[in-house]
Amino acid sequence: MSSADRPATRLATRLAFFVAGFGIACWAPLVPFAKARLGVDDGVLGLLLLSLGIGSVVAMLLTGVLSARYGSRPIIVASGFMLALVLPLLAIAGSPTSLALVLFAFGAALGSIDVAMNIHAVEVERAAGRPLMSGFHALFSIGGFAGSALMTVLLSLQLGALACTLICSILMLLAMFATWPRLLRSMQVQEGPLFVLPHGSVLLLALLGAITFLVEGAMLDWGALLVIGAGLVTEAQGGAGYIVFSIAMTIGRLGGDAVVARIGDRTTLLWGSLIAIAGFVVLLTAPVAAVALGGFLLIGLGASNLVPVLFRRAAQQTVMPTGLAVAAITTAGYAGVLIGPAGVGFVARLGGLPMAFWLLAGLMGLVTLSARIVTAEQRQMSRVDA
Repeated sequence: MSSADRPATRLATRLAFFVAGFGIACWAPLVPFAKARLGVDDGVLGLLLLSLGIGSVVAMLLTGVLSARYGSRPIIVASGFMLALVLPLLAIAGSPTSLALVLFAFGAALGSIDVAMNIHAVEVERAAGRPLMSGFHALFSIGGFAGSALMTVLLSLQLGALACTLICSILMLLAMFATWPRLLRSMQVQEGPLFVLPHGSVLLLALLGAITFLVEGAMLDWGALLVIGAGLVTEAQGGAGYIVFSIAMTIGRLGGDAVVARIGDRTTLLWGSLIAIAGFVVLLTAPVAAVALGGFLLIGLGASNLVPVLFRRAAQQTVMPTGLAVAAITTAGYAGVLIGPAGVGFVARLGGLPMAFWLLAGLMGLVTLSARIVTAEQRQMSRVDA
């Protein structure tokens, strides 16, 4: 058994995904406290939050370059610890400038670990010779739920934002100390150029990644407004749809590896995207709230394994180094999360929110149409390439 195919290595990979999801989720409940502490309006807060996104994108680009040369292990370790150490600073930053700098550092840590852990994951999956990527991504979702839930509970106990973040940071540090020695010590590194513009199949994979992440971001930012605007639920019940979507996505990823092992990447992309499109149709034509929730369910289940498959295909393609390809997909996906919801708002202003969601369904159709193209290259792991 190679070191990449040991249970300890798989555990370390799952812990890295958990820490990343946990860390970013711990920040979300702190946003209102940061706004009140600094006394800024929504416009300034939006600019501050942009610092996090800029830090993430810059770090993602650099991580792809560094991982291609040095491997992912040192980056996972450094960014994981940085994530835990910077988190408490978000609770004490006393000026807009200091918060912007801390958010930039926090975003850089998130971006770095996001790219590096996916590069590590494709190497572990390749060594195992069977699908593992969906399970790894499920741990990110579980970490997100655990982080937001724990932070919310701690804040509700009136412990103070700093004390709450310190508790969460300690948990993240413990997880990273468990992760560190179990990560792969030797990775396949790239001896060629340190920077390659995305091209060929990687460009298509990045586009499909941006679409899939865009759908996830739109469900978070606009899903509640859609069903409220349709008169299906009250404002107090608007978040129910996203809860169903998140649960469905997590369940889909927990069982996704077994599904992909049976039906293959191409069929997973094809039917996953079709199920998500069906979910949009159900959601947009729902006469009652229960049917609309069914739409959220279908979208979550359908989209759950699309991103893991796209990352796997990044490892299978031959036109770019794996690390740079994974970084390109991650960066494009993050751009979809950052820019996409604003685009949805622009379309909604022109033609209404339902029209924007119909457009999302149409974009998901591109995944359906591209399923054969992005799985055309056969390379290793033939059991998941069918």
